[in-house]
Amino acid sequence: MGLEIPSSADWALRCRNDGEFCLAARYWNGGINLDIGDRRLSIQISEGSATEGESDEGALTFKGPDSFWSKMLSPIPPRFHNEMFASLNTGQEVERSGDHLTQAQYYSAVMRAIELLRPAVSDDGLIGNVPTAGISPVGRYVNLPLGEHVHRLYYEEYGQGIPLLMQHTAGCHGSQWRHLFECSAITDHFRLIAYDLPFHGKSLPPTTQDWWAETYDLGGQFLRSVPLGLAEALNLTDPVFMGCSVGGLLALDLAQRHADVFKAVISVEGSLKVEGDRSESKEFYHPQVSSEYKARMMEGLTSPTSPKALVKETSFVYASGWPPVFIGDLKYYIEDYDLREQAGTIDTNRVGVHILSGEYDWSGTSELGRAASEAIPGSTWEEMKGVGHFPMSENPEAFISYLLPILQSIRNT
Repeated sequence: MGLEIPSSADWALRCRNDGEFCLAARYWNGGINLDIGDRRLSIQISEGSATEGESDEGALTFKGPDSFWSKMLSPIPPRFHNEMFASLNTGQEVERSGDHLTQAQYYSAVMRAIELLRPAVSDDGLIGNVPTAGISPVGRYVNLPLGEHVHRLYYEEYGQGIPLLMQHTAGCHGSQWRHLFECSAITDHFRLIAYDLPFHGKSLPPTTQDWWAETYDLGGQFLRSVPLGLAEALNLTDPVFMGCSVGGLLALDLAQRHADVFKAVISVEGSLKVEGDRSESKEFYHPQVSSEYKARMMEGLTSPTSPKALVKETSFVYASGWPPVFIGDLKYYIEDYDLREQAGTIDTNRVGVHILSGEYDWSGTSELGRAASEAIPGSTWEEMKGVGHFPMSENPEAFISYLLPILQSIRNT
């Protein structure tokens, strides 16, 4: 298939000598099988240590033709072949078998083992030089009445000029935007305000709510009230809203419902509807699965060309979140939000609408972003090459290059 595949013995040796794999596979007794065309690679794992051979029980198997594996195991895999879940969820030629709970518990080890079969690619110089303002943002709290309770909402701000509210992705918090605070080309003209949703990051739960005894589900009405309440509390005039993923959907939602509040919205990884079924994602909040699973899944949404240190930082933030918030945020992302019937009513003469889609994002795909723009007359759309679902944190240099022209156009209106 035009690709050199090591033996099972060599694969096992690579795993044993890799610190990332050894940590991810801790306590595991099982194995991994890769059916590559008519050839099988197998390692068995005992207490996290890999050796050659097939496991009698607890093995996870991934099967596909040579054509699939030639892409998956290439030095820089193409779109939807950089990570196993990306391939499984976009209908690529691969099958999975084995216990789903075991896969969730040891998914980080599985993906690292597959990565170790790829030819090494140097990460030197990929971070680049993001322009720096040399000053850190200032963090503050504001007490916001949201729904039936007053929430202590945390936000960070820096810069001057047009207010720019920034909403993080599902299950995350505002530190995703930290690189923008260091870009003087942005902060010289925009007052950046990155906030943590209630129950996320440093936004502590309200003391008047028995939140520990309730299921956390994020609904649209509550979510929309956060940037609206923050804009009012901070006395913002004609603010711009920018959000990614859940925040990207929210951007279009706000444009449709609250064009009187916002000067423009920037929807990063946005769409009109994201298909899915939360009932199939029980592993995201399971007592036998740690937050490491969510973190490694998020790495699979990034680009293989993004700097590894920043990809790992992106997943680190996910591993640090309150366990229920990710699947709870998917309530809005998958079930509550649907703008397909209302998209044409967005008046871009009242509120500017700009959509950016990452090439490697298999959730809010470029196809979905382009379709959203086509349904909103007067909106703009662009595919960001070489980035995935988290452009502002996984590859800020690339993201800023796409963002600056949009910000300039907003300044000119």
